[in-house]
Amino acid sequence: MFMLHKMLMCQCGEKWAEWAPLLLRVALGLVFLMHGYDKVFVKGIAGITGFLSSLGFPMATLFAYILSYGELVFGILLIVGLFTHWAAKFAIVVGLVAWVTVHLSNGFWVSDGGYEFIMLITAAAISVMISGPG
Repeated sequence: MFMLHKMLMCQCGEKWAEWAPLLLRVALGLVFLMHGYDKVFVKGIAGITGFLSSLGFPMATLFAYILSYGELVFGILLIVGLFTHWAAKFAIVVGLVAWVTVHLSNGFWVSDGGYEFIMLITAAAISVMISGPG
Protein backbone atom coordinates (compact mmCIF):
# COMPACT_ATOMS: atom_id res chain seq x y z
CA MET A 1 0.00 0.00 0.00
CA PHE A 2 2.88 2.37 0.81
CA MET A 3 4.43 1.76 -2.63
CA LEU A 4 1.15 2.60 -4.41
CA HIS A 5 0.77 5.77 -2.36
CA LYS A 6 4.36 6.74 -3.13
CA MET A 7 3.79 6.23 -6.88
CA LEU A 8 0.54 8.21 -6.90
CA MET A 9 2.02 11.10 -4.93
CA CYS A 10 5.15 11.37 -7.08
CA GLN A 11 6.93 14.71 -7.01
CA CYS A 12 8.75 14.01 -10.29
CA GLY A 13 7.15 16.99 -12.00
CA GLU A 14 8.66 19.30 -9.45
CA LYS A 15 12.00 17.53 -9.24
CA TRP A 16 12.61 16.92 -12.94
CA ALA A 17 10.62 19.63 -14.78
CA GLU A 18 13.74 21.46 -15.92
CA TRP A 19 14.92 18.33 -17.74
CA ALA A 20 11.77 17.86 -19.84
CA PRO A 21 12.65 20.38 -22.60
CA LEU A 22 16.16 18.92 -22.87
CA LEU A 23 14.84 15.38 -23.25
CA LEU A 24 12.28 16.42 -25.86
CA ARG A 25 14.81 18.55 -27.78
CA VAL A 26 17.40 15.76 -27.98
CA ALA A 27 14.82 13.17 -29.03
CA LEU A 28 13.41 15.48 -31.71
CA GLY A 29 16.92 16.28 -32.90
CA LEU A 30 17.78 12.60 -33.16
CA VAL A 31 14.67 11.92 -35.27
CA PHE A 32 15.57 14.76 -37.64
CA LEU A 33 19.24 13.81 -37.75
CA MET A 34 18.40 10.23 -38.69
CA HIS A 35 15.85 11.25 -41.33
CA GLY A 36 18.32 13.74 -42.80
CA TYR A 37 21.10 11.15 -42.77
CA ASP A 38 18.83 8.70 -44.59
CA LYS A 39 17.91 11.29 -47.21
CA VAL A 40 21.49 12.48 -47.83
CA PHE A 41 23.51 9.26 -47.52
CA VAL A 42 21.07 6.40 -48.19
CA LYS A 43 18.30 7.49 -50.54
CA GLY A 44 20.30 10.32 -52.07
CA ILE A 45 19.21 13.71 -53.32
CA ALA A 46 18.09 12.22 -56.64
CA GLY A 47 15.71 9.87 -54.84
CA ILE A 48 14.29 12.66 -52.70
CA THR A 49 13.95 14.88 -55.79
CA GLY A 50 11.96 12.13 -57.49
CA PHE A 51 9.70 11.74 -54.47
CA LEU A 52 9.06 15.48 -54.21
CA SER A 53 8.42 15.64 -57.96
CA SER A 54 5.83 12.89 -57.60
CA LEU A 55 4.06 15.09 -55.04
CA GLY A 56 4.02 17.98 -57.50
CA PHE A 57 6.60 20.16 -55.73
CA PRO A 58 7.97 22.93 -57.91
CA MET A 59 11.78 23.19 -57.92
CA ALA A 60 11.94 19.66 -56.49
CA THR A 61 15.74 19.50 -56.61
CA LEU A 62 16.13 22.70 -54.61
CA PHE A 63 13.60 21.53 -52.03
CA ALA A 64 15.27 18.10 -51.88
CA TYR A 65 18.54 19.78 -50.85
CA ILE A 66 16.81 22.07 -48.35
CA LEU A 67 14.83 19.20 -46.82
CA SER A 68 17.64 16.66 -46.71
CA TYR A 69 20.47 18.85 -45.47
CA GLY A 70 18.09 20.89 -43.33
CA GLU A 71 16.96 17.80 -41.44
CA LEU A 72 20.55 16.71 -41.01
CA VAL A 73 21.94 20.08 -39.85
CA PHE A 74 18.96 21.23 -37.80
CA GLY A 75 18.81 17.77 -36.18
CA ILE A 76 22.40 18.22 -35.02
CA LEU A 77 21.66 21.76 -33.83
CA LEU A 78 18.69 20.50 -31.81
CA ILE A 79 20.77 17.78 -30.20
CA VAL A 80 23.53 20.16 -29.14
CA GLY A 81 21.12 22.96 -28.24
CA LEU A 82 22.29 25.64 -30.68
CA PHE A 83 19.81 27.90 -32.48
CA THR A 84 17.07 25.78 -30.93
CA HIS A 85 14.27 28.21 -31.69
CA TRP A 86 15.12 28.30 -35.40
CA ALA A 87 15.77 24.59 -35.63
CA ALA A 88 12.37 23.94 -34.06
CA LYS A 89 10.74 26.33 -36.55
CA PHE A 90 12.33 24.38 -39.40
CA ALA A 91 10.98 21.15 -37.89
CA ILE A 92 7.50 22.67 -37.62
CA VAL A 93 7.50 23.70 -41.28
CA VAL A 94 8.74 20.27 -42.38
CA GLY A 95 6.13 18.60 -40.16
CA LEU A 96 3.24 20.69 -41.45
CA VAL A 97 4.23 20.24 -45.09
CA ALA A 98 4.61 16.46 -44.64
CA TRP A 99 1.32 16.32 -42.74
CA VAL A 100 -0.63 18.05 -45.52
CA THR A 101 1.12 16.71 -48.61
CA VAL A 102 1.72 13.08 -47.62
CA HIS A 103 0.04 11.86 -44.45
CA LEU A 104 -3.34 13.58 -44.04
CA SER A 105 -5.01 11.70 -46.89
CA ASN A 106 -3.89 8.36 -45.37
CA GLY A 107 -5.86 8.78 -42.14
CA PHE A 108 -4.56 8.68 -38.59
CA TRP A 109 -2.57 5.44 -38.21
CA VAL A 110 1.13 5.52 -39.00
CA SER A 111 0.91 1.89 -40.13
CA ASP A 112 -1.28 3.11 -43.02
CA GLY A 113 1.03 6.04 -43.81
CA GLY A 114 -1.17 8.35 -41.74
CA TYR A 115 -0.37 11.42 -39.69
CA GLU A 116 0.01 9.82 -36.23
CA PHE A 117 3.83 10.14 -36.13
CA ILE A 118 4.14 13.48 -37.91
CA MET A 119 1.53 14.93 -35.56
CA LEU A 120 3.74 14.01 -32.59
CA ILE A 121 6.86 15.34 -34.31
CA THR A 122 5.14 18.65 -35.08
CA ALA A 123 3.77 18.95 -31.54
CA ALA A 124 7.22 18.20 -30.11
CA ALA A 125 8.77 20.87 -32.34
CA ILE A 126 6.16 23.43 -31.24
CA SER A 127 6.85 22.55 -27.62
CA VAL A 128 10.62 22.91 -28.08
CA MET A 129 10.17 26.23 -29.88
CA ILE A 130 8.05 27.56 -27.00
CA SER A 131 9.92 26.07 -24.05
CA GLY A 132 13.45 26.60 -25.33
CA PRO A 133 16.44 24.31 -25.17
CA GLY A 134 16.17 23.26 -21.54
